[in-house]
Amino acid sequence: MKRECRLPTSLFLNLVHVCLVQANYAPYFFDNGASSSNGNMALFSLSEDTAVGTHVYTLNGTDPEGDPVTYGITFEAGARKYFAVDENYGNVTLIAELDREVQARRICFKILFSHSFRSDLVQSCPLLVTSSHLLFLRPLHLWLLPSSIPPLPITVFAFRPNSTLFLDFQNTPVGSSIFQIEAVDRDTGSGGSINYFLQNIHTNKFTIDRHSGVLRIKTGINLDYEKARTFFVTAVAKDGGGKLRGNHKVYSATTTITINVEDIQDTPPIFVGTPYYGYVYEDTLVGSEVITVVAIDGDRGKPNDIYYSIVNGNEGSFEINNATGAISVVKSPTKLKKEVYELKVQASEIGSEDNETAHTSTTVIIRVVDLNNHPPTFYGESGTQNQFEVTLYEHPLEGETLRGLKITVNDSDQGANAKFNLHLVGPGGIFRVVPQTVLNEAQVTIIVENSAAIDYEKFQDLTFKLLAVEVNTPEKFSSTADIVIHLLDTNDNIPKFSSDYYIAKIPENSPGGSNVVAVTAIDPDSGLWGELKYTIYGTGADLFLIHPSTGIIYTQPWAILDAEINSKYHFFVKAEDIEGKHSLAEVFITVLDVNDHSPEFSENIQEKTMIIGSPVKVEVGFCMEVCLTELQ
Repeated sequence: MKRECRLPTSLFLNLVHVCLVQANYAPYFFDNGASSSNGNMALFSLSEDTAVGTHVYTLNGTDPEGDPVTYGITFEAGARKYFAVDENYGNVTLIAELDREVQARRICFKILFSHSFRSDLVQSCPLLVTSSHLLFLRPLHLWLLPSSIPPLPITVFAFRPNSTLFLDFQNTPVGSSIFQIEAVDRDTGSGGSINYFLQNIHTNKFTIDRHSGVLRIKTGINLDYEKARTFFVTAVAKDGGGKLRGNHKVYSATTTITINVEDIQDTPPIFVGTPYYGYVYEDTLVGSEVITVVAIDGDRGKPNDIYYSIVNGNEGSFEINNATGAISVVKSPTKLKKEVYELKVQASEIGSEDNETAHTSTTVIIRVVDLNNHPPTFYGESGTQNQFEVTLYEHPLEGETLRGLKITVNDSDQGANAKFNLHLVGPGGIFRVVPQTVLNEAQVTIIVENSAAIDYEKFQDLTFKLLAVEVNTPEKFSSTADIVIHLLDTNDNIPKFSSDYYIAKIPENSPGGSNVVAVTAIDPDSGLWGELKYTIYGTGADLFLIHPSTGIIYTQPWAILDAEINSKYHFFVKAEDIEGKHSLAEVFITVLDVNDHSPEFSENIQEKTMIIGSPVKVEVGFCMEVCLTELQ
């Protein structure tokens, strides 16, 4: 747009007056070329990092008439002022920062000359701030600097805003490109060359291409939604560096990428609040809820519904709500035969087509809690019984059980209330009872411990009391039953003589059949086992007999005893039972001499003359004595 300058009439008249007096020409600038630092600022260039306050140029001009001149710069109304000029010397100073990366816009200003007689607009200079590295000051047109001028590395990185990614890790293979980071550096040359890298590279699950900015998953790394749902990756863009205000300067910028891992169905359900323990009391009503199990889909991002079921351990006593996991008792507690039930409960995911897919299981422990309202009770074959009898042969084998006893003991309570001990009260060390501790019910067995003490000859009957006493209850309920054992005899003894030997005497003139001595043996066994038979044997037994049942020893009817022939007899007597068990004793018999013979001389009689008072030598003492006796 062409501008017109209208001068006041008085000024115009003055100028005309001056012109009439002397011609006055307008001052002008010297044009010293583009490389000059003084002149008319034509083709003037200025680095954008020039510090505020720097003397950047010197305006230089002259007046044709040689009058003194002054310099000035004016800007458009409302425009920012970037330069100031010394009106006397023409020194131009930068008074505002320049930035070539801002949006290009034109700064217009006017350079003025003036002197005492005339003030005139000498030149209008538009200043254009462009995207090149340097600012250009020149009249009317924008020129680019030659390529030989090195670029100034004032870096302005332009990253995308912080980004959020959603990744389906199953569909994102390791090493594949998942995102490309882009940064812009409006510098040129090395200052505009960008390299990318990630912070914390050793702990990072991702890697980035240093040239393209492509973000990838590291080799060997798998993303798992259940372990980490979100990753925050800090990317750094760094330029190649360059000179800034005389120093080497490298610029960088960072941005954060938020990577959200999308879940897929790859994890089975998880039970919450394990382990599970439930209790059923004796007065619990049928249908009452015992415990509720809770499972959630392990895939938290897109969870499926859960279907509950009891796999085993139920035994028809419990049921589960397939949707809520509530377990209820379906039998009366009095009909529950176990104290503890272990239920295997399965939780299955229901997919979009209502098909059970992934599943998991857990164990639910349910205890039946009893009230202690029953004492232990003994039972026989026909019902409740408090006395039991059995017949037993004496001296059974140790460890043998009393097979004739059929005893059952029961406490109809449950759990600890049904636990009791058994004791056998009576002669100690003969029998023992098993089991010694009972839970609920047991068959009672009595075992022989001391066989020698079970002797018919000592006891025909043994009586014990079987005692059952609760263990862990405050009431200590108890009950008793009598155990009567009738012993039967066996041939367990051998006959035993009243003495190991017998000594007897009998006159030699005793007639045949005379009793000599009675031997006695005892067999404590009963019946035929206690009946004994006596016999004698030995070299001296020929002249004697023994009564087989009474044990009286007597002489043979024909026996003639003669003390002068044999005065001593020795033989053995045997007492034997019906099964051949026997014992022996010795018998010693002395035949007593009687005066049953008159003196007799032998045929060889010798005559001797003896002088009374003289010693006599007797060769046969007996005969001589007899002779002397007879002579007297």
